[in-house]
Amino acid sequence: MLALTNLKGVLRSFDDSNLFGECYGAGSVQVVWLHGWGRKSEDFTRAASALAEKGVASVALDLPGFGTSPPPVVAGGARHYSELILPALVEISVEPLVVVGHSFGGTVAAVLASNHPELVRGLVLSGAPLLRAMTKRPSPWRYRLVRALYAKGLVSDRRIEAARQKYGSRDYRSVSGVMREVLVASVNESYEAELANLIVPVTMVWGENDHDVPVEEARLATALLSSVHNLRVLDDVGHLVPLEAPNALVNAVEGMLEQ
Repeated sequence: MLALTNLKGVLRSFDDSNLFGECYGAGSVQVVWLHGWGRKSEDFTRAASALAEKGVASVALDLPGFGTSPPPVVAGGARHYSELILPALVEISVEPLVVVGHSFGGTVAAVLASNHPELVRGLVLSGAPLLRAMTKRPSPWRYRLVRALYAKGLVSDRRIEAARQKYGSRDYRSVSGVMREVLVASVNESYEAELANLIVPVTMVWGENDHDVPVEEARLATALLSSVHNLRVLDDVGHLVPLEAPNALVNAVEGMLEQ
């Protein structure tokens, strides 16, 4: 079990340096933060610092391939990532943790809590694309045509990469190699089964103006939950809740710790 000594954003390695995270506060860790796609642990600096001042220690992890953590050897989506962070969570605490997940980190957190409820005291999710049907957008027909021709060997590697750069999402264009494979795997996953299987308390904290993962998706996701849950919609807040409304996450975590 990891016991912190009045730390604030101090970087530490876990799982034989396969994962890194920033540590906040003093005493036994009670909270773990998981960031979104293309983000890093620093997104939670304000929330984690505020909790540390209240006597709650936490660790904000850099997920594999982001921040200071090396990329995974094998690609996979949130289901794979939930297994990748297991050794670090066991190292951090022998007691169940409140796990806070934003965006991609939220899908990882949901899978983790579903498959390993003994490790999770409560779940706080924000801006997490939990239902593929809600967030999946069809590719432009020109891109689909180039992909089909590439599959038949009629288009060169250079041409398909040019098409990916032209028609792919911003996230897709910004990564390559194994991380591109991780992204493709992630956007093709949907988590209805994990949501229905959750037995830990769940609080969803969503920005009213989240255009990446609209609040309607959060409402549909909560309808699948059988565990104790609630949804808090934040006025005038977008997708980046950890940066725009860190106190809302602090309040949600405190509510979990009081249960």
